[in-house]
Amino acid sequence: MKIIIIGGDAAGMSAAMQIVRNSEGHEVIALERGEVYSYGQCGLPYVIGGEVESTDDLIARTPETFREKYGIDARVLHEVTRVDCDHKVVHGINHASGDGFEEHYDRLLVATGADPVMPPWEGIQLQGIFPLKTIPDAEAIVRDLNQNVQDVSIIGGGYIGLEMAENLVSLGKNVRIIDRGSQLAKIFDEDMSSLVHEEAEKNGVSLLLNESVEGFEGGERVECILTDKGRYEADHVLISAGVTPNTSFLEGTGIYKSYNDAIQVNGFMETSIMDIYAAGDCATQYHRIKERHDYVPLGTHANKQGQIAGLNIVNKHTSFSGIVGTSILKFFSLSLGRTGISSREAEQEGIPYKTVTIDSTHAAGYYSKEGTMKVKLLYHEKTRALLGGQIIGKEGVDKRVDVLATALYHQMSVDRLIELDLAYAPPFNSVWDPVQQAARKAK
Repeated sequence: MKIIIIGGDAAGMSAAMQIVRNSEGHEVIALERGEVYSYGQCGLPYVIGGEVESTDDLIARTPETFREKYGIDARVLHEVTRVDCDHKVVHGINHASGDGFEEHYDRLLVATGADPVMPPWEGIQLQGIFPLKTIPDAEAIVRDLNQNVQDVSIIGGGYIGLEMAENLVSLGKNVRIIDRGSQLAKIFDEDMSSLVHEEAEKNGVSLLLNESVEGFEGGERVECILTDKGRYEADHVLISAGVTPNTSFLEGTGIYKSYNDAIQVNGFMETSIMDIYAAGDCATQYHRIKERHDYVPLGTHANKQGQIAGLNIVNKHTSFSGIVGTSILKFFSLSLGRTGISSREAEQEGIPYKTVTIDSTHAAGYYSKEGTMKVKLLYHEKTRALLGGQIIGKEGVDKRVDVLATALYHQMSVDRLIELDLAYAPPFNSVWDPVQQAARKAK
């Protein structure tokens, strides 16, 4: 069987490894439009900030490793531009030679990820304006920051925007975040995100909220940003306005897509066309709380979906159980963790809910009063089923978020949280863990 994988990063190469480990005799070809395989995108802000020494440290396996050790034909600079589902052929361009290519497949995995959103703002082509999605993006940003850059503006206050703000401040840059919404970190409720705003301002990050970018001005290089409310000088701009699934090359195939052009897949990572699978940031994920397909592009999901796709491609039937929407983010001295759904999402889904919010500490109160944390739980108004949790604090956030994620996966009620047998010693916890303290106050 000839298996073609489009995309050489998390989902694609997770699938490739499962194929070679669980079967024999198949020809596996991976087609990557860039030059780098299998790397940790989430580490890019920390390379820019100097916490990680080099982009080389982010690379798990090189194309040579895939070819020589695992027998995978890992090609670089091969961009697929069209898929002929009727004849099972992919068409594309070899950017190294400039020539076109075509390859027949028996089974195909689309793992093309997502591209950064670059709105059609006037002047966006000016030098000094960057997205951050790939290793070449990060390397270009590092080179530019070393060219007498001092005033940096970040457009967008999501994951990448916040991580980059912290790392740029550590480099001694003047940092401004511009966001058209009323809050940073929109995956959190407003009462929780106020802590993020306080942390930003405490660390000298200027915030311009409820302000929409309209364009850029400058000669060859960006000099200022124009918004609907003002004009701001800047000599370096990072655009962090979200991502969009890289699926436009599938137009005309009949492959069913979701509302945002993510490929709709079932639990086996199958698309609506036989023998074509999809996984990762180009595909949907089943959300266990919303009980529907959603789009939450994270590396954890991409690796899991890729693994499932690879097993199913070689007839090792395994299904993807879905996600609960867990993520965590470091922002200066704070850890921002969340899982499940927010109040905004509950309202959008028409789910009746209640919330409880407490202030607690990560350790016993008499042991440490420094590690404060705010814990917020959402639960169903009628069934009392746990719906989500948000925790912001300096220490111990990761532990509590993972407890809540496990509880959500197993459909526990807010009351059952109280029964959990969680680890306790004064340096690590109170007799009642903060999530249990919150659960006890849920009315």
